[in-house]
Parts: sequence; C-alpha cells; structure tokens
Amino acid sequence: MEALNLNLEETALIVIDLQKGIVGMGGQPYDNQDVVNNNKKLAEAFREKGGFVTLVHVDFHDGGDALQPITDQPSASGQSERPDDWTDMVPELGPESTDLIVTKRNWGAFFGTDLDLQLRRRGIKNIVLSGIATNIGVETTAREAFQRNYQQVFATDAMNALTKEEHDFTVSYMFPKMGRVRSTEDILNNL
Repeated sequence: MEALNLNLEETALIVIDLQKGIVGMGGQPYDNQDVVNNNKKLAEAFREKGGFVTLVHVDFHDGGDALQPITDQPSASGQSERPDDWTDMVPELGPESTDLIVTKRNWGAFFGTDLDLQLRRRGIKNIVLSGIATNIGVETTAREAFQRNYQQVFATDAMNALTKEEHDFTVSYMFPKMGRVRSTEDILNNL
C-alpha cells in the first residue's frame, strides 16, 4: 500500500457526529466504542503532532431548520424530543481548546457551515475523515470535500453505519473514487 506522506501542517482530522445521541444508537460493522477509541487515537496523534482536529456534530435549533423531504424511509433528523446531552461530543474526544467545533444542520459538514473557510485559512489541503454514519454524514462530507478538491484519506475502522452492508458499499465503491482508504493503524503509522 502506498505511503500517505501527509504533511500535518496541511492536514485536518475531521470527525463526523461522534456525539452521545448518535454513538448511543449502535452501529455496524464495528462496535461504536471501538470506533470512538480509534477516533481518540487519531485525535490524540493529530494534536500531539500539530495536526488540526475538527469535531462535527449535528444539531437543530427547533427542528424547523431540519430537512424534511418526503421519503420512503424517513430519517430521525429534526426530532424535537432528545436528551439534553444528545449533541454533546463523546467525552473521549474532548474537545480540546485547539479543536474546531462545527455544528451542521444537514448530512454534510460543508453545506451551511464555515468549515471550508476555516480549513482554507489554515492552509489545509488534506483531510482524514472518520465518524458516523459511514454512508450518510461521512460520505456526504466526503463528496463535498471532493468537489472542493481536498485530498482525502478515509479511516474506515474509525467509522460505522447502521448496517454492515451500508458501510461496506461506501468503503468499497465510493471512497476509493474520492481518496485513499486506510485503517486507523495505517494512518497513525504514516503521521
């Protein structure tokens, strides 16, 4: 496998939706606690070596700001009754004072946020992407980053989906068209 050769001064770790309300929902093909632990390893390594850590969570003001299309399989977005800590990041990730926190109101972390602006002002060209759900928030963010010409690395064992099939499809067929697919260990060994 080709070395990543990531310059951490130009690289950001972007963690999608590792918040209490989503991590608590379970996932596949990994245990969500293993996903959290892999993200913790990545975040600690990035912070230690001067990389930029961005933690993204989804939240809604009053539910009226959530997308509400007519679909065959409704999503849970925009539900108004959630625990008070639903949007809080899992404690394993911090956040630390040097981290950027992005609140999104859609599946993707770029649309309607200042993420692109914050990355470009810091000279970020490379993104290591992780989080939940592989085929929803992570894939949508990956597509948005691809269209903005970021170089991407996908930490596949630091992400999870609702089903193994959804995770595997995105990892096998979509991510290789947008960047490089690696394990947490591979990424850590290349920092």
